[in-house]
Amino acid sequence: MGAPPFNLSPPDMAPFPDSARATSLGDARRQAHHAAQLATAAGISFLSKQADDSHTNLEWLPEVGRGALASRVVPSSDPFRVAVQIAGLELFLLDDRNAAVDSMPLDERTIAGAESWLRERVGNRGADGSKFTLAKHYEIPHHDVDDGKPFDASDRTAFTELAAWFDLASRHLERVRAANSSSEVRCWPHHFDIATLIDVGPGKTVGVGMEPGDVYYDEPYFYVNAHPKPTEAVSIRLAGGGFWHTHEWFGAVLPGSRIRSSDGESQVAEFVESAIAACRRLVGGEAR
Repeated sequence: MGAPPFNLSPPDMAPFPDSARATSLGDARRQAHHAAQLATAAGISFLSKQADDSHTNLEWLPEVGRGALASRVVPSSDPFRVAVQIAGLELFLLDDRNAAVDSMPLDERTIAGAESWLRERVGNRGADGSKFTLAKHYEIPHHDVDDGKPFDASDRTAFTELAAWFDLASRHLERVRAANSSSEVRCWPHHFDIATLIDVGPGKTVGVGMEPGDVYYDEPYFYVNAHPKPTEAVSIRLAGGGFWHTHEWFGAVLPGSRIRSSDGESQVAEFVESAIAACRRLVGGEAR
């Protein structure tokens, strides 16, 4: 595919995820998913609704609190973004240059308390705080925090590991974007995956992303899917230990527990590159 090499120095890179812990992040993932809705609420509350729901999506900012998922900029007299740091489960209010204006740890606090805190803070930035809402048009997996229980970030290792998966995915997806002129790399609050979309022709796309875990795989996994999906069995070999998923949806998958810590960066790159090439072939797009 001719992807450009990484140009990241070690100090800029988060610790590589521990594949041995990949299957133990379920509770941290579900809490973080609910926490991320606080950032998404900024887009739902104050931005114009987009047909593709892009007003709700989030950007991974590695420079904010060891990595945070941030809303798009909300125009106001003092433009702002709402962000959720994953590693420490902390809520941030940022200005339009991504500098922290205020923050609040979510540990031992409730969603209602965080909502109240944000409503006041966005009001101080010139927005109408009364319009801030957590109402959404989709459902996410249940967690006790949605019933009024406080967040519990006591398992710091789990949240740090989860953040490392998002950071790893962001780096690889930005590389995919540079090589394929694909869409913005964004986290979608519905499924909590971070992804980019390659347009390979009229009605033909290849999606590349990382899902931090779901009902199919209770662990972070990289995926590459093809639209339209093939109508016959696929036998194309995938590099990097990946395989084809065919139950209820079609795509190439590389679960986190299969990624080797010794050469994980190159393994993920090999998987993604081979899966994109395969999916391009399957949808009839021009190979690179």
